[in-house]
Formats: sequence, C-alpha cells, structure tokens
Amino acid sequence: MRDYQKEFEGRVSFIQDLLKKSGAKGIVYGNSGGKDSALVGILCKAACDNTVGIMMPCSVSRNFEIDMKDGLAVAEQFHIEHRCINLSDTRETLVSALKEVTGDLKEVSLNNIAPRLRMTTLYAIAANEGRLVAGTGNRSEAYVGYFTKWGDGSHDFNPIADLTVTEIYEFLRFLKAPEAIITKAPSAGLAEGQTDEGEMGVTYAELDAYLSGGSIAPEKQAKIDAMHAASQHKRDPIVAYTPKAE
Repeated sequence: MRDYQKEFEGRVSFIQDLLKKSGAKGIVYGNSGGKDSALVGILCKAACDNTVGIMMPCSVSRNFEIDMKDGLAVAEQFHIEHRCINLSDTRETLVSALKEVTGDLKEVSLNNIAPRLRMTTLYAIAANEGRLVAGTGNRSEAYVGYFTKWGDGSHDFNPIADLTVTEIYEFLRFLKAPEAIITKAPSAGLAEGQTDEGEMGVTYAELDAYLSGGSIAPEKQAKIDAMHAASQHKRDPIVAYTPKAE
C-alpha cells in the first residue's frame, strides 16, 4: 500500500506549485458526488483555499438525489465551496436542435453530451474567475478509455491520474471521507440505472488486478485489451498535418 500521508503532501505541493506558476487565483472542479471528484476536491482545497466544486446535474434522477447528497457531504466535511447549475434544460435544447439536422441520436451521442456541457461550464467559470480546471480521471478508467473525449477528459491538470480505482478508495479511507462515497456503486450518472462496471463489463477489481500484473480470467483480459485498443485515440495527441521536407 502507498504511504498516503506522503502522497497527500506531494500532491498538495504539486497543486500549489502549479498555481504559483500559472498565476491563477483558484481552482474549479466538477463535484459529481463520486469517488474521484471527492479526492480531487479534498486535495485541491488543502492546496488552495479558493477552490470551488460545481455540481452539474443533468436530466438523470441520480444526479439530483444520491450524487448531490454525497457531493454535499464531502463539501461540508472538508469545507469546500459548492455551487450548483442544472444543465437539464440546456441538454434538452441541444438534443432538440441536433435532431433537426441529424435525426434521433444514438445512445453514445446522447451520453456524451452531459460531460461536454459540464466541461464547457467549468471552463466558463474558470475563465470568468481566473481559475484552473482540475481533472478527476483515474488511471484505471484512462486505460480503457472510460471517459468522454473533450468532456471529463479535458482539464488543466489532474492530481490523481496515476491512481487506480483501488488506490482512490484507499486514499479516501485514509482521509476519512464519507463512507457513502466509498461504498456506493460507481456511476457516471449519464443514464438511469447505469453503473460503471455494468457498462464496461469488467469490475474495477479485475481491471486494477490486470494493471498491476495480476491474473484475471482470459475473457476479461481480452475485453480490457479490446477497450484499450479501441480508445487509443482518446489518449493520443491531436493528429495534425505535417508538411514533408522538400
């Protein structure tokens, strides 16, 4: 197990140094009520008192219920400023406009709208208030591409990108975060009844075992390999034309 006191101090120092170099006045992040945003919020608040978490419920009932409750619990326990903006009407307006030019949207298109609206919201607030946008993605999800390109995959910095989901939970227990954050089924909250593990088809325990060199069922390994290969474009830099030397 990692030395989480040392990890805490190192990550807080990293954030403080980044803020100093950037000249930014503070930090903004998406407070989703989930494990990753909880850890990012705690770290950012420890590094910078001017940290604000934005709750951005969008159409799905879970966003307004358990996730908002858990997000508030973290914010209150660690004295993190929180604000809320309901993106449901904005999403519906965009979906209606899109139907006029491309017809009914496929599930993958619909599910990616909310993360991209949230990214737009965070960057608007950041630009208006002189803040940096903190990312909330972890190593496990990045490996299989379980994030939205130009949505939750967009940020100015990420203090937890090297941590697996298993390590995220260990870190949260060390910090004595609310137990509900640790015990509830992880969900991106993009559709009713959706869970991360159900959507991926592998558990985080299996994924983290794979990443640490452990043994998992061959069919699960094949699924992880396939997800990693299919999502490589999300991790690669933008492809740009480079003129050939004459």
